[in-house]
Amino acid sequence: MEERIFDSKLKQLGIVLTDKMKEQFDRYFELLVEWNKVMNLTGITEYEEVNEKHFLDSLAIVKVQDMEQVSTVIDIGTGAGFPGIPLKIAFPHLKVTLLDSLNKRIKFLNCVIQELSLEDICALHGRAEDYAKKSEHREAYDLCVSRAVANLATLSEYCLPYVKKGGMFIPYKSGEIEEELQNSKKAVSILGGEIEQVEKFCLPESDIARSFIKIEKKKSTPGKFPRKAGLPTKEPLQ
Repeated sequence: MEERIFDSKLKQLGIVLTDKMKEQFDRYFELLVEWNKVMNLTGITEYEEVNEKHFLDSLAIVKVQDMEQVSTVIDIGTGAGFPGIPLKIAFPHLKVTLLDSLNKRIKFLNCVIQELSLEDICALHGRAEDYAKKSEHREAYDLCVSRAVANLATLSEYCLPYVKKGGMFIPYKSGEIEEELQNSKKAVSILGGEIEQVEKFCLPESDIARSFIKIEKKKSTPGKFPRKAGLPTKEPLQ
């Protein structure tokens, strides 16, 4: 059987999928396209493009993080399940929590979880700033990921409270991030984090520029963070 483009690109990241995983990704693609007809999940619906811009992109985190060393992951503002579901498919040992503020997206995610027979994964409906105050989620995760579009200072306030000490927050960013990095250093520090590594690269065989910012949780996040709804976006910590 001829090797798929997706599989050959994944090999360049050091990831080899089993037949079962390949089937799960294909079924995920079908569900995404199907549900996208009735709700806005993605502007990308062509097979190879979804494989590259959603699935491969989600898994590219292996460039900065050994996923075998992670057991619990929370994906903040997961949307249609990226990067959380691709990570769960490729690394089945992970315990994954998907958080999104839109209930109809949660219905889609639950359908995907059921159809793909995924275990140890749940989809929660709510705001990041509310769940971060709950003891079962606060500082409870080895890794927090997010592909959400927000500046790094804002995103750090939403995400770092979920990370346990010694754990990591790794946001997915596009290309140029110098200014954003500079403007977020104070916020990251106040929230108990430290920027450990910045990795800029292009997705395999593409000109799609990506950046990962690896932030280690050094100390507990002060209890007053995240601030109430809307404030982290309106007035990012400076």
